[in-house]
Amino acid sequence: MISYLYLSVAILLEVTGTLLLPVSQQFTRVMPSVMLVICYVSSFYLMTFALKTIPIAIAYATWAGLGVFTIALFGYFFFNQTLAWQAIVGLFLIVCGVALVNTFYVSSSQ
Repeated sequence: MISYLYLSVAILLEVTGTLLLPVSQQFTRVMPSVMLVICYVSSFYLMTFALKTIPIAIAYATWAGLGVFTIALFGYFFFNQTLAWQAIVGLFLIVCGVALVNTFYVSSSQ
């Protein structure tokens, strides 16, 4: 289960780095640019620990799905980006897919 903690923190760091991309203004602002590089590097570093026990397909599906979901939500709240109802349904399906993939992985590994 510690691997899922590493994966969760890696996802949060990747999302933070992605949220800093527009703030960095194409890497012209030094501090946000440095912070986003630190977030991305730290995220990948922690991902290596998650991959010790979680298969890469499961880890990457979780990473990508929850990352997209979280970025969409934060984009809505922090950058006033709108979400059509179809996008909301799609985000819901992504979360369902991630839950299904992880549930299937857990049940088949026991």
